[in-house]
Amino acid sequence: MKNIIWVILGVVAIFAIWVFSSYNGLVSANEAVASQWAQVESQYQRRFDLIPNLVASVKGIMTQEQEVFASIADARTKYSGATTPDAKAQAATQVESALGRLLVITENYPELKSSANVQDLMTSLEGTENRISVERKRYNDLVRDYNLKTKQIPSSIAAAVFGFKEHVYFEAAEGTETAPAVDLQ
Repeated sequence: MKNIIWVILGVVAIFAIWVFSSYNGLVSANEAVASQWAQVESQYQRRFDLIPNLVASVKGIMTQEQEVFASIADARTKYSGATTPDAKAQAATQVESALGRLLVITENYPELKSSANVQDLMTSLEGTENRISVERKRYNDLVRDYNLKTKQIPSSIAAAVFGFKEHVYFEAAEGTETAPAVDLQ
């Protein structure tokens, strides 16, 4: 009888350790996803800090492309009003589209290409775009790892019990695989 009690206590202890371990693993993975999304947002903020300077530099040289400037401002406003990672990702994609049109414009104007200020800003922006790409990939990698934990047995049981939900991957918006066309005529 005494041995049975010890066996039951041992099984309960192992189960408790497994529950705590699964829970802590899910919490760690969830925090890693949240932290990485903060890194993505940090790079978005860097981009948004550079864009007004680039736009101001380009505006100083040309005035006929007001539609592009307006769409950049609109996209930045939508991003700052977004509250979820999905909404922010969609707004960031809109910024990328508008920014792509601005970059095409700068390529078509020799006086813009020769401006040192515009070139410096373009180089900084290019570096930021590369950083954003890296941070998005890291985010998606962490989302994949977390989502696997929420789906694989036995941690999926703990995920269901404690309410851990699947995270959404960052995906580019539809149509962004096509380069923007700018008609200057």
